[in-house]
Amino acid sequence: MSEIKDVIVQGLWKNNSALVQLLGLCPLLAVTSTATNALGLGLATTLVLTLTNLTISTLRHWTPAEIRIPIYVMIIASVVSAVQMLINAYAFGLYQSLGIFIPLIVTNCIVVGRAEAFAAKKGPALSALDGFSIGMGATCAMFVLGFTTRNYRQWHVV
Repeated sequence: MSEIKDVIVQGLWKNNSALVQLLGLCPLLAVTSTATNALGLGLATTLVLTLTNLTISTLRHWTPAEIRIPIYVMIIASVVSAVQMLINAYAFGLYQSLGIFIPLIVTNCIVVGRAEAFAAKKGPALSALDGFSIGMGATCAMFVLGFTTRNYRQWHVV
């Protein structure tokens, strides 16, 4: 139970990828012009992190060490493509406003970093929880930034 709590606290606050590690800043700053865009990209990133961590952790014993990073990138790209198709099918307006930033999740340091640092070393359940926690921590940071950016523009006429 303590390990589960540690994974959640690390992902949401102590090791927050956006606030502490300063990873994924390009999409964080570019897409957070509104809270809706921030929430959409954050939830997409959370889903990608959760599914890729789960998949990579499940396949970690069969992945040769010499080619693990290209395999991780292929897994991440597959999951991102599926998430992009889901957003296109069920939230087309969000798909249009996020544009190129959805496919760029593949190269996001947060996703590749968590695959290498956590999912390649831990079991599937903890890895999925880590991906979810890290993703929700990044989503919270994006949402707060998007909310304050939008409201700042409304409150202050420049």
